[in-house]
Amino acid sequence: MWYWLFKYVLLGPLLYLMGRPKIEGGENIPSDGPAILASNHQAVLDSFFLPLMVRRRITFLAKSEYFTGTGLKGGFQRWFFSAVGQVPIDRTSADAAQDALNAGVRVLGQGKLLGIYPEGTRSPDGRLYKGKTGMARLALETGVKVIPVAMIGTDKMNPIGSKMWRPAKITVKIGEPIDFSRFEGMGGNRFVERTVTDEVMYALMQLSGQEYVDIYAATLKKKGAASEKAGEDAASGTNAPAAADADRLPDTQAG
Repeated sequence: MWYWLFKYVLLGPLLYLMGRPKIEGGENIPSDGPAILASNHQAVLDSFFLPLMVRRRITFLAKSEYFTGTGLKGGFQRWFFSAVGQVPIDRTSADAAQDALNAGVRVLGQGKLLGIYPEGTRSPDGRLYKGKTGMARLALETGVKVIPVAMIGTDKMNPIGSKMWRPAKITVKIGEPIDFSRFEGMGGNRFVERTVTDEVMYALMQLSGQEYVDIYAATLKKKGAASEKAGEDAASGTNAPAAADADRLPDTQAG
């Protein structure tokens, strides 16, 4: 009930007012039965506008942190994501990949639409980054089609780091379903999984018009955080001992 209440009464009208959204290719989404919606990911609002513009209900696999917060904000967040039927996934556990796969299989087994962001995290700079193969494993195991989705304009309405939404034109482009039945029985083959993933990412690049970068977005974010930390250490002088030893070689055996 809450899903439809948020969509049509509590949140949807505001999103329509601020985003003036339109959808292209909506006919590519089946009226019933399971499918994977593989979307680029530019802003938190992607998970708002995609369900808003698609008639059928969409279930996303959400990080478990959304369900474990404390205080007023954490309580509201936990209630909101539970109310709209999102599925929590613990991404820090040793079995995180298998848990996510199992959850996805359950959702698709119920004949639902499953929303996935193959990049694994939001783009840090508006470009399209290398896709992770979890989506491919899920598609190969279940045999369902993958539908590429390009979210355009959400990064303008909800820029990274911003706390307030800004009016912007939002477009949701739905590509033609991709059938990977030619790889039936080849799940678990990492080369096949990479082929499937890259085919979907190419379709997303074509739909969105984004520049493609052949590295993981999470890797770039980690490098950026490390560089920022190093800069802060240098500015505060905490790197002084390391600098003093910079010309020393590590202990090794002579060859």
